[in-house]
Amino acid sequence: MRIATIPNSDAIGLIHAPIGRDAQIAASLLQEAGVQPKTAPDLSSFVAGLGDDIAFAVVTEEAFRSADLRAISAWIETQPSWSDLPFIILTNRGGGPERNPAAARLSEVLGNVSFVERPFHATTFISVARSAMRGRRRQYDARSRIEALDEGERRLQTALEAGRLGAWELDLASAVLTTSSTCKAVFGRRPEDPFTYKDLLGSIHPDDRERMQAAVSRTVETGADYSIEYRTIWSDGSVHWAEIRAQLYKDRSGKAIKLVGVSADITARLKAEEHQRQINEILEERVAERTRELEQAHAIMMAEVSQRERAEEQLRQAQKMEAIGQLTGGVAHDFNNLLMVILGNLDLLRKYVGDDVRASRLIDGALQGARRGASLTQRLLAFARRQDLRIDPVDMRALVLGMTDLLKRSVGSTILIETQVPDDLPPVSADANQVELALLNLAVNARDAMPDGGTIRIELKETKQLSPTDELETGSYVVLTVADQGYGMDKETLQKAIEPFFSTKELGKGTGLGLSMIHGLALQLRGDLKLKSTPGKGTTAELWIPVSTSAAIDIEPDDAMRLDADRHSGPKRILLVDDDVLIAMSSADMLTDLGHEVVEAHSGKEALECLGTGTGFDLMITDYSMPGMTGGDLARAARAIAPDLPILIASGYAELPAGLDLDVAKLGKPYTQDQLAQEIGKLMVTH
Repeated sequence: MRIATIPNSDAIGLIHAPIGRDAQIAASLLQEAGVQPKTAPDLSSFVAGLGDDIAFAVVTEEAFRSADLRAISAWIETQPSWSDLPFIILTNRGGGPERNPAAARLSEVLGNVSFVERPFHATTFISVARSAMRGRRRQYDARSRIEALDEGERRLQTALEAGRLGAWELDLASAVLTTSSTCKAVFGRRPEDPFTYKDLLGSIHPDDRERMQAAVSRTVETGADYSIEYRTIWSDGSVHWAEIRAQLYKDRSGKAIKLVGVSADITARLKAEEHQRQINEILEERVAERTRELEQAHAIMMAEVSQRERAEEQLRQAQKMEAIGQLTGGVAHDFNNLLMVILGNLDLLRKYVGDDVRASRLIDGALQGARRGASLTQRLLAFARRQDLRIDPVDMRALVLGMTDLLKRSVGSTILIETQVPDDLPPVSADANQVELALLNLAVNARDAMPDGGTIRIELKETKQLSPTDELETGSYVVLTVADQGYGMDKETLQKAIEPFFSTKELGKGTGLGLSMIHGLALQLRGDLKLKSTPGKGTTAELWIPVSTSAAIDIEPDDAMRLDADRHSGPKRILLVDDDVLIAMSSADMLTDLGHEVVEAHSGKEALECLGTGTGFDLMITDYSMPGMTGGDLARAARAIAPDLPILIASGYAELPAGLDLDVAKLGKPYTQDQLAQEIGKLMVTH
């Protein structure tokens, strides 16, 4: 008769039946069923043949009846956590303990046992083998999931180490603290040193300890994110600074169970900031001293001196903001690269967890945290004037009126919103999404300045700049005004209002990036942000935006372009260039998962060597900021070798430097696998 096959050609069935023709019959049946048989003539070779590649074992009862099974028992005990090797025992008396007491002994020793009573029908044997195979396949699936999770955890740990972040976890019920080596180093401890929660409290500066414990209690009570900076005292008596961030984890009933977070040593950063502050104070003192000398020497001239003072102050402020902008943009760029690794790996890892609800929840939590980091870097890039803007003619009247309901819901019922928007305003040259975000930020700031309620006035008007200034060119502008009746700001506070991370709100209620982001947006639009405020009388913010020379348009997605992108998104041979190995590995995994063939290069020189071999590539994806040869330089050199090669440049800055006159596509970091696939599809359509 014909036996139904078991669909697994690489399955191995290990057989130990030294008496009679049982081994030959079992091997023949398994081979016909599609299972590769492997026969062990004696017990020692049987034990030696056991391994992860064995799908199941077939043994006659008499072969084990009087044998020393300690070696087999030891192998079973040392199986990996995912493994429980199935045994099929061929017996003459069944597997019940009443008829066959020896069978109960085998069940205790072997664990996962199925009994087949002889004489048996071939289909009965194959049915039992098929059940054993299904169970073993589930074990192999479990192994794959465990290995995938272990690999994801390793990559996440690599990303944490690259960012010099120490991981820690505090069990709230037992107060057991678990820390990484990097976390211990933040508190001046060696990797092998014990470090309990009591040790942590003892290492905090006495003046900061109560504040730290209050912050922990507040997080446990409210569920708010834990974020604090405090001083630590190392074993050598030196004082350092640590920044600690964490989130609260709860069980299904809503009970707080643990805090999980990261720590970083910020001593060097704070010292650098203090050093810069001292330098600024010295510079300011020198400027003040020079000003006094000028006042004394030129008393008959308080108009020229006043003008010079204003010029020096503007120059100093401009230089200060430019320096901060460069630093902020650089930090955002580097952090975008780290987020690229974390987001890319987590995005891929989520595909392999299957139905594991807890793993999916942990991955989603990590993704949410990473996306919040990406949102923060976008704000930093906005202040540094390096965000990517889509400039179109925008109808400001329609924009403001369209946001009225959202603004009312955002400020609450105690705040009245008044709008004054004329009908005949010309369109402005702006990014509508960014202007909407700026208006929402201004309205929320106004609400926070009036905790007891009040009125927010939103007004639009057209005005002309008749002569150029340091902030505005000559021309027509539409001014968006948001005015409140709140606390207001004094002159000193008003001067700092647009600096990043400066906030008059209490800790935890503001990032200090709202006004700085709007100021950066205004400068990118060739406009300006003007602030007026009086303590006790409120604040007025004016966003000046240049009038567009084109009519306002609504741009709808091109369905045909999307369909073409889908048709051209088949497997491609891609040259991936990035000097950061972690980012290259993450991007290569995303591309491979999309079905593409990927060749990696870690420098411009190495990429040109790959192109010079004559091996055809459908596309080159390259990072922009690389030492020795930038992505722009590489694109120019690649054009000389392969003029028609499509090129996609990725950058942690949201926009590429001015003057990069190349026919290339751009993708900002961090990007998702879907965004990468979409850009590849569009690029293939245009080429």
